[in-house]
Amino acid sequence: MADVHPVELSNRIIDTGAAEPPHNRVTELLSEVDEGLAVVESFSHCWALRTDEGLVCVDASGARSAARVVAALRDWSTDPVHTLVYTHGHLDHVGGSGAILADAVERGHERPRVASHEAVPARFERYRRTSGWNQAINRRQFGGVRAELGLGARWKNFLPENVVEPDLTYRDRLEVEVGGRRLELRHARGETDDHTWVWDPEDRAVYAGDFVIWVFPNAGNPQKVQRYPIEWAAAMREMLAAGAEKVYPAHGLPIVGRERVEVVLGDIAEALDHLVDSTLAMMNEGATIDEIIHTVRVPDHLADRPWLAPQYDEPEFVVRNVYRQFGGWWDGNPAHLKPSPDAVLAAEMVALAGSVEALTDRALELVETGDLRLACHLVELAVTAVPDHEGAHRVRADVYWRRRKAERSLMSKGVYAGAARESEAVYGEVTGRDGMSDAIGRALG
Repeated sequence: MADVHPVELSNRIIDTGAAEPPHNRVTELLSEVDEGLAVVESFSHCWALRTDEGLVCVDASGARSAARVVAALRDWSTDPVHTLVYTHGHLDHVGGSGAILADAVERGHERPRVASHEAVPARFERYRRTSGWNQAINRRQFGGVRAELGLGARWKNFLPENVVEPDLTYRDRLEVEVGGRRLELRHARGETDDHTWVWDPEDRAVYAGDFVIWVFPNAGNPQKVQRYPIEWAAAMREMLAAGAEKVYPAHGLPIVGRERVEVVLGDIAEALDHLVDSTLAMMNEGATIDEIIHTVRVPDHLADRPWLAPQYDEPEFVVRNVYRQFGGWWDGNPAHLKPSPDAVLAAEMVALAGSVEALTDRALELVETGDLRLACHLVELAVTAVPDHEGAHRVRADVYWRRRKAERSLMSKGVYAGAARESEAVYGEVTGRDGMSDAIGRALG
């Protein structure tokens, strides 16, 4: 599929509504999307706009893909990179900045100007303070993604030392002019609090960063900081109100044509608004998060949209994030306000059941009936009560590999695979049920 031009593929998918995966193509190949505009499709894309003063690049891709991205870019143009815009501070967007700067030095070009929202430097500092934590998260979250994509796995520091700090920042909006092209940097919270989308009024084009990712919006991530689905939906509508006729995302395919833009951005906004409104309505009625996550769903007419597939994040996690934003950390269960230690509770449950095997045997019965959610609770009680029980860990690994297979989102798959590997390590297993080696040094999880 990589030999199909990204605009051609995008048009076909949107016009027919039929998915043709992969929609996020990691090829490190460059395609000219319009006159003077090109994209290198990577885990996170690098967009390049040619001007009379040099190139404006939107995002730098990740550190491990950067050399190939720069090489593809230089096969298309040897013009200096005048300005590099970070849409936000995630590593797959900023990690390649060091390679772009090194290329400028090697060619004798002036140092590129680096522009971002004013909160990006604070994100970088947070990454430095929580380096080990963020690496652990990514090892779980990206359990099957190739390490060379540059997402911080098994590096000394989560934030690569050669990432370039921005030297031009703004708060709400910033107009920049490069070689006769006027671009507007606009801030909106969505996946992050430091997100920029770029508006090119001459071309009626939006460089959307992670506001459009060709999977369900990453507005719920269970392992990371607060996301902002309300503001995300509002940003979609602001792009439409600006008159966008083209959307160039950081992940996935270009969206070209006003009607197609209205469809995709409108669907994203509607899905997020529905989850937010439904969650808040239930909260206002006094519902607990347990009741809400088992009730609120995306509208049926949006469930099969190729650009809303829950393959990375998923609606249930967005519901939780809405609750966290407005409801705090307590889930409404009085016993959970100041709980007994998990190990004490688990030991009591084993004592009541009569043995660890009573729980694990029942867990396997539940798996066979399709109740994987409840089965997971029971195996967690079993291994928490007796952490070195080999039989319990074998059942736990079996349950979580089955759970992983039944899930669609990468985030769920990563967490469940991580749990299975934890148990396999207890009894010396070296290969996961999914066929992936547990030599995590070759993968991000």
